[in-house]
Amino acid sequence: MVGRSTVLLGFYFGAALCPRYVLASPIDFDNQPQRQLTAEEKTNINVYESSNRSVININTKATVATGFFLVESPSEGAGSGIVIDKQGHVLTNFHVIEGAEEIQAVLYDGSSHDASLVGVDPVTDVAVLRVEAPAELLAPVQFGSSNDLKVGQKVFAIGNPFGLERTLTTGIISSLNRSLPTRAGRTIKSIIQTDAAINPGNSGGPLLDSGSLLIGMTTAIASRTGQSSGVGFAIPVGTLGRIVPQLITSGRVVRPDAGITRVYQTERGLLVAALTPDGAAERAGIRGFRVVRESRRQGPFVAEFERVDRSNADLIVGVDNVAIDTVDDFLTAIESKSPGDRVLIGVERQGHRLDVPLTLEAERDD
Repeated sequence: MVGRSTVLLGFYFGAALCPRYVLASPIDFDNQPQRQLTAEEKTNINVYESSNRSVININTKATVATGFFLVESPSEGAGSGIVIDKQGHVLTNFHVIEGAEEIQAVLYDGSSHDASLVGVDPVTDVAVLRVEAPAELLAPVQFGSSNDLKVGQKVFAIGNPFGLERTLTTGIISSLNRSLPTRAGRTIKSIIQTDAAINPGNSGGPLLDSGSLLIGMTTAIASRTGQSSGVGFAIPVGTLGRIVPQLITSGRVVRPDAGITRVYQTERGLLVAALTPDGAAERAGIRGFRVVRESRRQGPFVAEFERVDRSNADLIVGVDNVAIDTVDDFLTAIESKSPGDRVLIGVERQGHRLDVPLTLEAERDD
């Protein structure tokens, strides 16, 4: 019994002698040091606070066939849109609203409004909507320029990935002048490539620079899983500036065509690679790459070969006496005209400068 009591007393006394930790003074949560933001964080915050109200969430409904029945199918968080004026015009991708019978736009304050289709351009995957909302709820984006973008430049994407409204992601411009095929069977040119995280639902949202200016509209990702893989694409604002006014005015785009289908951008100008057969450029005498067929004897056989001769191809350096440095410069100059207009294409040909008169024609339907 003595042994047992001794053990019990020892246990209780041991517990009583364990050290107690007491805070010297309570934490004053109301008087903490002010958070110090880095310059990069301040830029991120400023871009978001300046621009997020310009982004809307687009939801659509469409009727789809299921067996013998037609079923109205909602598509929550279908995509994003960009408010461009106080009249309620909103920019988005054509594929976001394609086939939609009902379109709802959710603004930054959570209010939902009916939206109607103003115009579409499947060739560039661009659409313009009009949202029936009070002007005081509409915060138009500020437009920038895409003519002077640089690879490595920081960019910001705001959108509604997976229906999560007005989400900010950041990255850089990974490349410029990409070409992107569309479901309309055409190719969008001068595309911006970025590594900013872009996921389903981001389509139609803005790509912004550090000054909160719109430089592009996110349109697609390169992914086998349908989720961001670090390769996203945006339509440059220069292209949008040529398309959107026509969509608002007439609901569609009628493009002039110079008949030049492929060029290579160089430090001195645009090297003409391919022309539309019997197109405006070919009729005007513009020269592109030439395919040369040759025969070579290999032992007892004669083999046919083809090679591309670039030596006589024209280098485009101007349109109507205005210098051309980029593909966007050329498209801007041509698409500012109308079919039937006459332009002077300035080219360098075998060391000589020439102005070639060319009559633009309406873009052909493929």
